[in-house]
Amino acid sequence: MDLSSPLIDRIISRTPLKGRAQTSKVILEVDLARGVLSAAPENPLAAVKAMNAPTMKVLRERLRKAADDGDVRGLVVHCGTAPITLTQAQELGLAIAEFAAKKPTLAFAHGFGELANDLPAYTLATACKQVWIQPSGQVGIGGIHLGITLAKGLLGKLGIDPQMSKRHEFKSAADRLAADHVTEANREMMQAIANSLAHDFVETVAERRGIDRQQVWDAVNDSPLTPQQALDLGLVDRIGYRDEALAHVFEEWAPKGTELGAEQLRFVHRWHAGGPGQAVKEIVDRKQPVVAVVGLRGAIVTGRGRPAAMGEPQAGADVVCEHLRAAGRDEKVKAVVLRIDTPGGSAVASDTIWRAVHQLRASGRPVVAQMGDLAASGGYYSAMGADEIVALPATLTGSIGVLAGKLVTTGLYQKLGLVHEAVESGENAGFLANDQYFTEHQWAKLNEWLDRIYDEFTHKAAADRGMDHAQLEPLARGRVWTGRDAQARGLVDHLGGMDVAIERACQLAGLKRHRIQLRAQPALGMLDRIRPADSTEQPTAASMPALTPESMLQQAAGMLGLQLQAGALEIPRLQVR
Repeated sequence: MDLSSPLIDRIISRTPLKGRAQTSKVILEVDLARGVLSAAPENPLAAVKAMNAPTMKVLRERLRKAADDGDVRGLVVHCGTAPITLTQAQELGLAIAEFAAKKPTLAFAHGFGELANDLPAYTLATACKQVWIQPSGQVGIGGIHLGITLAKGLLGKLGIDPQMSKRHEFKSAADRLAADHVTEANREMMQAIANSLAHDFVETVAERRGIDRQQVWDAVNDSPLTPQQALDLGLVDRIGYRDEALAHVFEEWAPKGTELGAEQLRFVHRWHAGGPGQAVKEIVDRKQPVVAVVGLRGAIVTGRGRPAAMGEPQAGADVVCEHLRAAGRDEKVKAVVLRIDTPGGSAVASDTIWRAVHQLRASGRPVVAQMGDLAASGGYYSAMGADEIVALPATLTGSIGVLAGKLVTTGLYQKLGLVHEAVESGENAGFLANDQYFTEHQWAKLNEWLDRIYDEFTHKAAADRGMDHAQLEPLARGRVWTGRDAQARGLVDHLGGMDVAIERACQLAGLKRHRIQLRAQPALGMLDRIRPADSTEQPTAASMPALTPESMLQQAAGMLGLQLQAGALEIPRLQVR
């Protein structure tokens, strides 16, 4: 949800200011202290809270337009204490670097960390042509620190006994609950992830700053650095305060015979391209072929899932598949980008989405999967059926494997002085019940199921990636890869963000990037979203959750940004296992 108004913004930006010669020129700003949203807010309250936190989509699109706008003089990025992830820094950095190829750019920071590392902020700063730092700041680029924590000992003190099985040795999510020591496989995988992220950081800094890689490594190993040390090493260009950086910008970027000042500053997400031809261009754009963007965000579950307005988002397979089918029925849609940001989830739900991706491709529309922070396990399962996969270097993906099990709580009952007795009808009624251990037969059934899922996962992945199973299986085994390492091993096709994914979708569909309409799928108006669906094939159905009195109340509260907790009048429900 973008709450900016082109009309209001244009009026504000053109309001006469007393005592100054007027100019239509603007200097764009990005203030990362306000955050960057990977997805738009889903309710009014969330939108108000994030009013000055732009979405990545808006930043990419506005910077692309601004690079060719004669009124835009340049871009200032305030990047200290940036609450962004490394993948966000990489994706936004690509957009800024593209803008910087045509216009001047400057990054300012009070400091990059304070006795701590801030690799995301500094990574982003290097996308600008100039980097300024405050005299009292520091440059914290001391590498990558990861931690491995195992909870089995704590659970044991609580009387909880994990029973977990996994495929295979690198599926460390099971280790967090059931392992009593860090395995060599887990340690090897985590070290490889840390090394990959650190090496990519050094490569990026060396290339953008035009300095030797070993010099960057020396800086990493000597971090944190004083501003003077960073200046001497070529990591920053100037030492100064924010007002000095802006004064430099106003003087250096002003057109001859004009004057720039604070009145010309404008957030990128509050800026709108003007000019008499803009309205005509927007009308023409609506008639262009469409590249649809389908989102897959949150844990993957069967059914309809849960929107972000009701807590942590869930990607319901029914909803994602309805969006994909709707794109396949829309004659204007010529290609689809599947935007994925998920740690994984249900194997059945992931396979359902995989099937829908293949069906969409069968309609003649290319599908490009684009990975955000995470596209692991079920996230990779959902992506692997696409024509091509695009990931950022710091994306965590792969984890081609499976795990299952339960936490047995009989010891907890005893510690709490509770009397609990299971009542069941059927030998396996308590298969996943927490009040009993797996029997030998049940444990064998669990492992039989894990073997089947793993075999299907790896064979489908091999076929989709054009590999022999013997070639792909060693890359699976539950191992998590960074996007860069996955690309080197054939699990990912291209490194980049959403812009790269859109370019690839256009090329595969025979479209020109500047002659398409980029549209979220489904493209529904407000009335369409509340109108009852006639069938599961109607696009409206993709926006409608299962309706029960409780879900309707939760949805209404969620649209207002509120979360309802269980109240005193809620009766307990019987749990049938």
